[in-house]
Parts: sequence; C-alpha cells; structure tokens
Amino acid sequence: MGMTLPIVGALLVVYIFWGGTYLAMKVAIETLPPFTMAGIRFLIAGAIMYIWQAARGVERPQIRHWKNAAIVGGTMLLGGNGSIVWAEQFVSSGIAAIVFATVPLWVMLLSWLWQGGKRPNGMVFGGIVLGLIGITLLVNNSIGELSNTSSQWSGYIALVVATLFWAGGTLYSRVAKLPSAIFMSIALQMLTGGLMCLLFGLITGEGPQLDFALVSMRSAIALGYLIFFGSIIGFSAYIWLLKVADPTLVTTNTYVNPVIAVILGWMLAGEQMTYRDAFAAIIIVLSVIIINKANNGKTVASPPEEQVVLVSVGNRNN
Repeated sequence: MGMTLPIVGALLVVYIFWGGTYLAMKVAIETLPPFTMAGIRFLIAGAIMYIWQAARGVERPQIRHWKNAAIVGGTMLLGGNGSIVWAEQFVSSGIAAIVFATVPLWVMLLSWLWQGGKRPNGMVFGGIVLGLIGITLLVNNSIGELSNTSSQWSGYIALVVATLFWAGGTLYSRVAKLPSAIFMSIALQMLTGGLMCLLFGLITGEGPQLDFALVSMRSAIALGYLIFFGSIIGFSAYIWLLKVADPTLVTTNTYVNPVIAVILGWMLAGEQMTYRDAFAAIIIVLSVIIINKANNGKTVASPPEEQVVLVSVGNRNN
C-alpha cells in the first residue's frame, strides 16, 4: 500500500500525539506526584482496553500471561516511563525525548551481550558511538546552566536508567509468552505496570503529596491527553500502520517524535534550547537513523515513550 491519505493521517497522529506525550507528562506532574500520575494513567488506559477486548470476546488471559505482562510492565512502565516522568521534574520535556530516543542503541548492545544476538556491524557501532557522544555533549551543555546542578544530574541519570529499563523490557518481551491479541497484551501490561507505579509512589512517600483538590485543570487535561491520545488513540494508529505500511516508514517516528517534543516544548511551554543543545540533539537523532538504516529499516526497539505496543507485535505465543 502506498502513501494513501489514511496512512498519512495515521503517521501524523503517531508523530504529533506521541511527540506531545513528553510535554503532557511535564504538565501533568505540576500538581500530581510523578509515579502516582503514571499509575493513574496506565490503570485507566489499561482498564479501558481490557473492557473493550473482553466485550469483543477476546480470550481471557492465563495466569502466565499476567505474570509475564507484569514483568514487561514493571520494566517498561515503572522502570522506563516512571523514570522519565520523575526526570521531567528537573529537565525539559524536549531533552527527555531526545535522550530517550537512544533506546535503539541500548537494545542493540543488550541484544548482542545478553541474548546472544547478532554482533553489531561497523555501521551500527558507529551509530552507537555517535549516540553516546551526543548524550555526553547534551549533559555537558546543561551542567552549570541551572542553579541546582545536582537535581539536573539526577534527571539525566534517571533518563539513562529509563532507556536501559525500556531496552531490557523490550528484549524480554520478545521471548515472553503473552496473549496473542495485541490490545489484550497491551491492556495487561498497562494494568500491571500502572499498579506497580502506584505502589512505588506510595512506598517513596507520594501519598501525602496527592491532593485531588489541588490538582490544576492543566494537569487534569494533560493526564486525559496521556490516557486517550497517547495511550489509546496513538497505539491504535501505530498498530494499524504496522499492518498496512512499510515498517521503514512506520519507524520514522523513532526520530520524528523527539523533534516534535522539542518544538511543542518551545512553543507551548517556553522551553529553551541552545545551539549547543541543538547540535547534540542532531547527533543523537542521526545516530538513531544510522542504527535503523543499518538494520534494513527493521524496528530494533520501542523508542518512543508510548511504544509498549511493540511488546506484543511479533510475539504471538499463547
């Protein structure tokens, strides 16, 4: 199928809606604790998907499906997404999106070192080195720009941790036995991951910080955006694209989403990016493009913040 109007429309949905999730998360945690916000988001989105799938007569998941989904949801949604949300207390949404775009880099390395995957070729190694240089430059540029440099460092460390968790969850999902129905699998991951985010928030003392009477309209709208436009509509568009479009085209969101995130952060939140930051960002995005091209356009990771759906795509074990 060529570049039809529906495909173009679905691509724009994935580009803009998923690119906008980074800013939406930053706005949502203005008056909501980070892990609690993530937990509420994924529990609601997961419940909606589960009810929808059950109403369609999709086979109910088995105990092992719940267990494996909990492992994936814990690594990707608690460890990955939760770390991003926490980091956005200290770094801009655009920077968070750019750093997280390096997930393919870690997937390639971990796949080779952990799962005995194919050794990366010279082009891939070049992309990995370029990505690491870009991250180093980006962090270096920001140190000293804010008064609270220790918090700034904490944010960057959390973002790198998020990429590692996401990459690890992605690789585990390739061998995990999950429901064959894509949306049911996503629902389980969101329900279990969301619950773990809530529990982690309580353990780390977020309970007393949560006061729904003090939640701003901005944060509530941002949370609604994350639930419906990011977690449900964006997923649906992406899954449809995987079925009808060239994977090389679909995975362009890997490097388009961070660009959209930076633009939205600048336009709507006044986030600033220096020329040095922009140069580092270009290096990082270029490294992702090189890695993707070196793998013949195959999706090597789930780079955007929302791409939990790839946990199910390509995994049909019952």
